[in-house]
Amino acid sequence: MKVEQVIYMLRAQDMERAIAFYGEVIGLNVRTQSPEWSELTFGDAVVALHGGGTREYKETGLSIQVSDIQQACEEVVSGGGQLRSGPTDRPGEPIKLAHLSDTEGNGFTFIQVVG
Repeated sequence: MKVEQVIYMLRAQDMERAIAFYGEVIGLNVRTQSPEWSELTFGDAVVALHGGGTREYKETGLSIQVSDIQQACEEVVSGGGQLRSGPTDRPGEPIKLAHLSDTEGNGFTFIQVVG
């Protein structure tokens, strides 16, 4: 097997709103865009948005490392997302974590390395 790309897919109820969130708030680059399938990138990482979302909260496992977790959380909330918990220190680990959700109800985590 030869893997060519790894894509992390999220569901979106409103594709335009989701693209704006991940492009303008999170800072990903739009690679392709259509009403049912869009791809945003950061380096080699790809976050794909697929139509059919419901806006109900669902944990996804998506994690994004940021340099300033407090500022990043504030930007998500200003951009229409929700802060669900944190940021908090992780005892015994050199990181802070915050759990959030995007405009479509997809849960994700911010990580900041401290130390």
